[in-house]
Amino acid sequence: MSAESPPHPDHRDVEDLARGVRSGNRVSVARAITLIESRKPAHRVKARLLLTTLNDAAGSALRVGITGVPGAGKSTMIDALGTLLVRKGHRVAVLAVDPSSTRSGGAILGDKTRMATLAAEENAFIRPSPSSGTLGGVARTTRETILLCEAAGFDVILVETVGVGQSEVTVAGMVDFFLLLMIAGGGDELQGIKKGVMELADMIAITKADSGNEHAARRAAGDYRAGLHILTPASATWKPPVITISSRDGIGLEDLWANVLSHRATLEATGEFASKRRDQDVRWMHAMIEDQIRQAFLTNEAATAKIAALESEVRRGAKPPSVAADEVTSLIFGRA
Repeated sequence: MSAESPPHPDHRDVEDLARGVRSGNRVSVARAITLIESRKPAHRVKARLLLTTLNDAAGSALRVGITGVPGAGKSTMIDALGTLLVRKGHRVAVLAVDPSSTRSGGAILGDKTRMATLAAEENAFIRPSPSSGTLGGVARTTRETILLCEAAGFDVILVETVGVGQSEVTVAGMVDFFLLLMIAGGGDELQGIKKGVMELADMIAITKADSGNEHAARRAAGDYRAGLHILTPASATWKPPVITISSRDGIGLEDLWANVLSHRATLEATGEFASKRRDQDVRWMHAMIEDQIRQAFLTNEAATAKIAALESEVRRGAKPPSVAADEVTSLIFGRA
């Protein structure tokens, strides 16, 4: 009988990296995330193997998406909440989806400098990811990064979005609890954000309820409670609360976290929590299929040559954009 073949070198590399991730080594987690963010075909093969290897260790964390209007203090709140949770014994990972630089494509906000207190905690991990204009402004691999952090033993995952817009819809589709941060004193409070984003929220928190702004924050909270009555909630079993908080003074953060835990308990009791996770997995699969088809097409030599030729025709008005698009996609589907 022939001896068993030794494992392929790539497999050994992945197994070593997987062991590092499972042990909670932050350097290994960072390396794993860099691997899954790569577009190189060889790296994509190793990334798929890594995710498959770690899949059984993922799924146990509480995933919280956080968004808000400009000036609401998302990073300040995450710094304060994350630090509170770490000191309660949690291991916290923050995935901050940064706007991308138009020059380099890299993340530009520098989240570790914006969350200095949390960044200094041993049981915290902060990873900024450039949005790169994909999947509604959310990093292509944010979902996979969540799984890696869970496999590394982080039991709370906080996902901060770029801001109010399409990215909120995408993030809401990959987290268990979606938190919307608002501020008081901006005029007509209910005009400050799109109705669709409010319908996604599992809770609204009015920030900066300090320094004499407490009354305005409470008034804004009342306005939002009234406004939520006319909206369709994200869950039939959960009525989104509206609270006031001060990240600077630590006011309301315990109440905020208590609501996150109450939401999970409510949805778990009805089976909605597990069902929501399964639905999210399927939707994410479809999103990734679309993204990979797009990338494969745009790196195809015949397609890029065809697009370049058609661009000049469209630019000078010789051909309608819709006709040009049909000619390009015919390369994929073989239409005459």
